Amino acid sequence: MIRRPPRSTLFPYTTLFRSGRLSMSYTVTSKRKIAKLITEGIVDNWDDPRLFTLTALRRRGFPAEAINQFCAKMGVTTAQAVVDPHMLESFVRDVLNSTAPRVMAVLDPICVNIINFPFSNTIQLEVPNFPSEPERGTHQIPFGATLYIERSDFKETEEKGYRRLTPGQDVGLRHAGYTLHFENIVKDKSGKISELQCKCIKVTEVTEKPKAFIHWVSSPLNCEIRLYERLFRHKNPDDTSEVPHGFISDCNKDSLQIIGGALIDVSVKNAKVYDKFQFERIGFFSVDPDSHQDKLVFNRTVLLKEDSGK
Repeated sequence: MIRRPPRSTLFPYTTLFRSGRLSMSYTVTSKRKIAKLITEGIVDNWDDPRLFTLTALRRRGFPAEAINQFCAKMGVTTAQAVVDPHMLESFVRDVLNSTAPRVMAVLDPICVNIINFPFSNTIQLEVPNFPSEPERGTHQIPFGATLYIERSDFKETEEKGYRRLTPGQDVGLRHAGYTLHFENIVKDKSGKISELQCKCIKVTEVTEKPKAFIHWVSSPLNCEIRLYERLFRHKNPDDTSEVPHGFISDCNKDSLQIIGGALIDVSVKNAKVYDKFQFERIGFFSVDPDSHQDKLVFNRTVLLKEDSGK
């Protein structure tokens, strides 16, 4: 009979280390507390994009590559560490910037009718998936006499520093090769702007280059957009010295905004769940599992680095 030698003989120099816990600020990671959030109806489930579970991060659109890079950067230590979510988001943004194709979407649309549209019918424009790398492919978008722009991209009165469309200031249309020149405004009974009537001018024919180029859509698809903010208002929601009434009392009631009337260009009509895109001038978005054949649903993953108001 062969006897097994003692463990101390087999591994005489074995030393076990306990790694420190890596936590995120502005969230809770305890299973018990997440379960409480679910039962209270504050979040939908374990994969709610406002949480920091792996399934939630995936649903929000965080690429696995970005999470791995973040963990590698943080390393393994024996000390407890608390990291601001912005650090993880910066890795996400870097990965998506090189992998997510660009498309145009309008979250708060206002109708624009071009009264001198130069073509008899809607035309198709070839738009690069990655404008700085045109060799990576293109997609087609329609350009017609009726299009939609963001409501925030028009102001009735001039404002200092405002660079987009006003009655006295033209604006360029991204990828179209035209500028918009304001002619008339139409309002509904409540006084809200329902339509802008504009002329279009070739960029090569304008006397003054427009100060800004805005995104737009024509013959678009309807979609739902979900915008996420931090779930908690304080940095350490489970710290009673910071939140005396408990983490539930610290929940941000405005952490989810659902936009049901958003519009997006038709190039994404065959997008699959978890496909990721950059909505030009807005941010990075991922297709949510709630999407169906009649309506796509997009989760905002992270904002762009650039100020979207410029």
